[in-house]
Amino acid sequence: MDSKQKASEATEIKLFGQIPPIEKLDDSLSTLINCEKLSLSTNRIEKITNLSGLKNLKILSLSRNNIKTLVGLEPLQDTLEELWISYNLIERLRGIQSFKKLKVLYMSNNLVNDWDEFMRLADLPLLADLAFVGNPLQEKCAPQYNWIQEVSKRLPHLKKVDGKTVLAVFCI
Repeated sequence: MDSKQKASEATEIKLFGQIPPIEKLDDSLSTLINCEKLSLSTNRIEKITNLSGLKNLKILSLSRNNIKTLVGLEPLQDTLEELWISYNLIERLRGIQSFKKLKVLYMSNNLVNDWDEFMRLADLPLLADLAFVGNPLQEKCAPQYNWIQEVSKRLPHLKKVDGKTVLAVFCI
């Protein structure tokens, strides 16, 4: 955002690492009607709220907060293409399957522990880039077999897993 530009006109808003840290998403977010990229990383946000006014938002960064659930993201399901939500406290992915335009999901270092939750990602047809390292599911699977190979079997449309390009294997 240009220092002379009004927040309501800005397409990119950077509010990461605020001092004092942001703890709540209040209704002032609804004024950011032109915002396409919103960065709220490295704060103390616990709940996702007040996003309904962000009609043009494509990229949302909420990494390094204290978020436990994806509840509150629903107003963005028709526009969101990238969700950066690593280093939080998320165990469940309930609701993620509504984000049909989501292409990038960075959610490493959360608390997802089972394949049932992970497989909710199978309903995201455009998802191409996934960061999931550091979740308990990845940590318990990695020693047993090739994590990236297992993920690409379960989600064959992915092009990148944990920063590594997935090579498609074709049988003739």
